[in-house]
Amino acid sequence: MPGPKDLDPSTSPRALLGAELRHARIKAGLTQDELGRPLFVSGSYIGQMEAGTRRILREHAVQLDEVLGTEDFFTRNCEVSNKSRYPDHFAEAAEAEAMAETIREYAPLLIPGLLQTEAYAREVFRAYQPTAPEDVIDELVEARLDRARLLADPTKPLLWAVLDEAVLRRKVGGTSVTADALRHVAGLARRHRIIVQVLTFDAGAHASMGGALKLMSFPDAPPLAYLEGPGTGQLEDYPATVRRHQLAYDLLGASALSPESSLALIESVAEDYTHEDQQS
Repeated sequence: MPGPKDLDPSTSPRALLGAELRHARIKAGLTQDELGRPLFVSGSYIGQMEAGTRRILREHAVQLDEVLGTEDFFTRNCEVSNKSRYPDHFAEAAEAEAMAETIREYAPLLIPGLLQTEAYAREVFRAYQPTAPEDVIDELVEARLDRARLLADPTKPLLWAVLDEAVLRRKVGGTSVTADALRHVAGLARRHRIIVQVLTFDAGAHASMGGALKLMSFPDAPPLAYLEGPGTGQLEDYPATVRRHQLAYDLLGASALSPESSLALIESVAEDYTHEDQQS
């Protein structure tokens, strides 16, 4: 009997490969937990690969072919499904983000990527890579703006951001660029497209002082938590770990200003920057 055909890279290869994995697993009579054991991953991790919210790594693909008897199907096709325009440490998170039903994010230093303006994003990438050619920066900015097109849908995903007050006070690209970026965030909130809160300095110690946090939930896969640092990122799927980060986010929201007061503060800071820019 002929094996499954190679995947067409033009038609959502990640989703197609995940569907093939689910089909092969069920055909083999295995649960997600049972398939996860020889790969040393959880059943929820298998579920995320099947749903397309996590990529199938090459080392896992080799093992899947061995366990499921699919010859070299997953090994051959995992590279096509894993092609990404994003840095390796962020690629899985960005791709999961595109499938998420809800995104909850705590930003300690910068406006979250999904909410950045083009000028703000350009300043961020130039700061990260001060000697990079302009075309490299252009590609990074374009990829970030493409991510933001998720918000073109009027209702999905639900995006809830908690911004540390440091995000508002840091003048990325100067007062004009930061003012425009804050007004963009405020505009999305005014149009009821996002929920935004500000965690002010006087809130003191809080539950996520270790850094940025992103939580994603999906209609047909377990939730994920993404923790990010300079040039690094970690996607967490272990249920107890995800629940711990969900509690941390809930505590952040409880410590932050209300959405109404947060919006007023964001707009006030943007207005202050505009006046400062006009007087300079």
